[in-house]
Amino acid sequence: MDAPSQGLPEHMIDVPVDTPAGGDGVGVLSEVETEELKSELIKVEDEIATLRQVLAAKEKHAAEIKRKLGLTTFNELKQNLSKGWQDVQASNAYKGASVKVEDLNKTITQSEVYKKTQATLSTAGSKTSSAISSVGSVLSRTLGEIKESPTFKSFEESVGNLKAKVVGNENNAKDGYQSPTATSPTAEEKLPQDSAPF
Repeated sequence: MDAPSQGLPEHMIDVPVDTPAGGDGVGVLSEVETEELKSELIKVEDEIATLRQVLAAKEKHAAEIKRKLGLTTFNELKQNLSKGWQDVQASNAYKGASVKVEDLNKTITQSEVYKKTQATLSTAGSKTSSAISSVGSVLSRTLGEIKESPTFKSFEESVGNLKAKVVGNENNAKDGYQSPTATSPTAEEKLPQDSAPF
C-alpha cells in the first residue's frame, strides 16, 4: 500500500519497531528509556487514531461512490457469492470430486444389482397400479349392483316413506293439525305414578 498517496503524514510511514536486546524488555529499561517509550506509545496511539479517522473517511467516500453507481450491499453479496461459487467450480478439488461422483454414478447405474432393483421396482409399481385400478372398478361395479338390488330398493322406499311421513307431520303441525302420535301418551306416561322401580 502506497501510504503517501493516501494523504498520510510522512512520519507515519514505515515506523520501525525496536525490541530491547534483553528478550521481552521487562526490567532492563532505565527511567529515561521508559519515559521515551511512554511518549512514543502516546505518539503511536495518536497515529492509530488518525489512521482510523482516515479509514472511516475513505470507507464513507467508497460507500458514496457505490451508492452513485447503484451498487447495493445485496448486489455486492450476490456478486461475491456468484464469484465464490465460480471459484469453487473452477477449483481442482471440485473438479476431482465431480469426476469421482460421475464415475460412481456410472458404476452404480451400470451394475447388475441396480438394473435388477430398478426392474423389480418398475414391475411392482405397475402391478400395484393395476391392482388399485381393478379394486376401484370392482368396488364401483359392486356398489352399482347393490343399488340395483331389490333389498336396497325396498330400503330406499322405506326411507322415502318415513321421510314423507315426518315432513308431512311437520307441515300438518304448522297448519294446526296434530298427528295421532303427538296426542298418544308416551311409555313413561302409561306407567302408574306410584310404581317405583325397585
